[in-house]
Amino acid sequence: MAVVEINNLKKFYGTLEAVKGISFVIQKGEIFGLIGPNGAGKTTTLRVISTLLKPTSGDVKVFGYNVVTEPEKIRRFISYLPEDAGAYKNLTGMDFLTFIGRFFANGEELTKMVNKGVEIANLGDRIRDKISSYSKGMMRRLLVARALMTGPRLAILDEPTSGLDVLNAQEVRKIIKDSVKSGVTVLLSSHNMLEVEFLCDKIALINNGVIVESGTPSELMKKYNSQNIEEVFTEVIKCS
Repeated sequence: MAVVEINNLKKFYGTLEAVKGISFVIQKGEIFGLIGPNGAGKTTTLRVISTLLKPTSGDVKVFGYNVVTEPEKIRRFISYLPEDAGAYKNLTGMDFLTFIGRFFANGEELTKMVNKGVEIANLGDRIRDKISSYSKGMMRRLLVARALMTGPRLAILDEPTSGLDVLNAQEVRKIIKDSVKSGVTVLLSSHNMLEVEFLCDKIALINNGVIVESGTPSELMKKYNSQNIEEVFTEVIKCS
């Protein structure tokens, strides 16, 4: 069974058609990248998959469950990290992970979950400092840890390294790669084409609400006779 199956998804906001009948499949253990320019429909698609938005039409299934009729079942298995996610800045990093963990576990299981979050965030002694003192990179690592410590079968990550410097971005990419080794499937959106090329097993390129190209990075670079995915992206967007 595929992790995500999307068939002819459409989403309207009033009269605006944000997503115009897209289809794709994500298999277990993949890092799947949904990429495209601003306003292309990426975040809308992620929100539909994460059950936060209802599709206008089409069929969207996650682990075989329908996002419209069975959202509660889907939410047991997924974690969603929006690009603009935040945290309670008056809490310490440890307190924040514990607060989130209590929605999912208690007792010994809660302790294990929080310890896993601490390990993923890898903030050292700073995990006990207030979040208000964290840099953007530290905050993002904490939030990625929050998304992954619950052991989701599907992690949906919207711009996971947005605004980070090179070292922090590398650390977050390593966290994502390591999560797949432990059995997590990842759907991510990113404007960083080098990141997409490095991380993703498959990608779908969306523009104006339509999937205009898809495949593995190597397939697409060969098809467009390009040196990297950034060149593929530029060529496809220019022609679509």
